Amino acid sequence: MSILIKPIITEKATNDSELFNRFTFVVEKKANKLEIKNAVEKAYGVSILSVKTLNYPIQRNTKFTKKGLVTGVKSGYKKAIVQVAEGESIDFYNNL
Repeated sequence: MSILIKPIITEKATNDSELFNRFTFVVEKKANKLEIKNAVEKAYGVSILSVKTLNYPIQRNTKFTKKGLVTGVKSGYKKAIVQVAEGESIDFYNNL
């Protein structure tokens, strides 16, 4: 089971990576900061200065439709923001 699920490539995350050398990943829910740090260092070969994590809860919604009450669930996830050492970078587009 991999700790890193996927990188987040949004406008905000790309701007953060260009200005502050911070990269964002969706990670396993039960992973701690040390496991995330070791996984990123192993996968991309960079040295990590800090790791910040954010837990997003499950989002539930309810809609009233012609068929009646419809409920939906958007699963929760954990996001990690990893700051890479000065002069190093992670290239997400080299394997395309």
